[in-house]
Amino acid sequence: MQLHKYYYDGPVKIFDQCVSDHWNGETTAISESKARSNLSYRYKKTHNLVASTKVTLPGEIKMIEWKEKKHEHIPWQFSQK
Repeated sequence: MQLHKYYYDGPVKIFDQCVSDHWNGETTAISESKARSNLSYRYKKTHNLVASTKVTLPGEIKMIEWKEKKHEHIPWQFSQK
């Protein structure tokens, strides 16, 4: 599975009303639609909005780099008492 790094720089709409002419953020995702979802979620969290708020990013999302997703085995560590 390939992960891509995406960057957004553009307007933000909440319930189809433009609330910001210029906002930017970046995320790592497997597709552009997932990146858009991740960025909308990040906007909600950083602006203290509830999950049901409809946030849309109408501008272009650009792919800036990609990398292979690595599955690393992390052994269980048990504490000895």
